[in-house]
Amino acid sequence: MNVSNYQNKTPKINSLVAFKLGSNILEKWRCSAGDKQAILGLTKSSYYRFQNNESATLSNDQLERISYIANIHQALKMVFSNPDNVYGFMAMKNDNPFFNGNSPLSLISTGKFGTLYEVFKRIDAMRNGQW
Repeated sequence: MNVSNYQNKTPKINSLVAFKLGSNILEKWRCSAGDKQAILGLTKSSYYRFQNNESATLSNDQLERISYIANIHQALKMVFSNPDNVYGFMAMKNDNPFFNGNSPLSLISTGKFGTLYEVFKRIDAMRNGQW
């Protein structure tokens, strides 16, 4: 295969596996089905197709959302050694400036992509002691 053909190939991502990754993390954060649908940007029917292991495809937006969820989870695992904090932090009230007394989970449950990104940015900054 020549280089130009290789560069034009994008890796094939298994949507069901990606969904399960995101859904499992959100489950550990104690999200409701409605919260999961909003955070992942899924319709109710698509969400239940994935839940039932039926064939469905995630959009690039949905895959990016799962990527942020996975990266938030990884950052929390790096910052906290206690599983209660790793999995409970997202539901905890936060008085830092961006959160203004809200939990990170309540903010990302709005389903707004920009809010998910902002929450990720702030939690990721904790890894470097920038919070």
